[in-house]
Amino acid sequence: MKNETSNTAILLIHCPDAKGLVAAVTDFLHNNNGNIISLDQHVDQAERRFFMRVEWDLEGFAIPEEKIDDYFGTLIGQKYRMEWQLHFTSRRPRFAIFVSKMSHCLYDILQRCMSAEWKVEVPIIISNHDNLRYIAERFDMPFEVIAIDKDNKAEQEQRQIELLQQLDVDFIVLARYMQILSDNFVAAFPNRIINIHHSFLPAFKGAKPYHSAFNRGVKVIGATSHYVTADLDEGPIIEQDVRRISHKDSVPDLIRIGKDLEKVVLARAIWLEIQHKILPYKNKTIVFD
Repeated sequence: MKNETSNTAILLIHCPDAKGLVAAVTDFLHNNNGNIISLDQHVDQAERRFFMRVEWDLEGFAIPEEKIDDYFGTLIGQKYRMEWQLHFTSRRPRFAIFVSKMSHCLYDILQRCMSAEWKVEVPIIISNHDNLRYIAERFDMPFEVIAIDKDNKAEQEQRQIELLQQLDVDFIVLARYMQILSDNFVAAFPNRIINIHHSFLPAFKGAKPYHSAFNRGVKVIGATSHYVTADLDEGPIIEQDVRRISHKDSVPDLIRIGKDLEKVVLARAIWLEIQHKILPYKNKTIVFD
């Protein structure tokens, strides 16, 4: 069982499938006095691709933290043509929050952070409007307004990129940020921008999707969280959920249920991200248990 105060390392791996991959990784850890805490692996038969997440206790591990990546790459990774990520649980993940005018996701995220439900750091909240500054002030969080229009978009996004790089953020959460990110911005943070939206897309677009869905008599509503790519709302999906509704539910009911789903689904996606349990590949994700 993992001790909450212990420092562990996590490897996320994918590579062409081959015999002996699990043994190669576990032997590397065993030979260096590594105590494996959890291991999950999957083979995509259609892609013939191997995926793995392994976490081990660093107490007594023979290789210093700063050399693990090089040793693993030299001894294992390069041999099997692996792509891998190495994370240490001693480092609290840092993420920025982007918001516009809707507050429900922001409140939920900040409550989870401030209650220590999540062991994370949020160095900045960025918005294209000033409407939610009062929430940031209530939680004593830094809040930066970077207004964007069609004339200054490139300049302002570059300002955002530079600020996020200075703050050394690991990923970005779009907590109902109502601004389309440019390809240039997305390319600066590949598979590091998490978005949330209702699952009526693409059937019900526009400013009032719940009204449109109500008028069609939909029976299920939901929310989807995904990584942002250059293709709008078509990035690798991380988490989804749905709720059944009926003719008894009004438009305000649909909006209330939809907001609740958005909060929960976004929170689950962030939790998976900070636990390093997501491995993107092509336009899909492997989400480990």
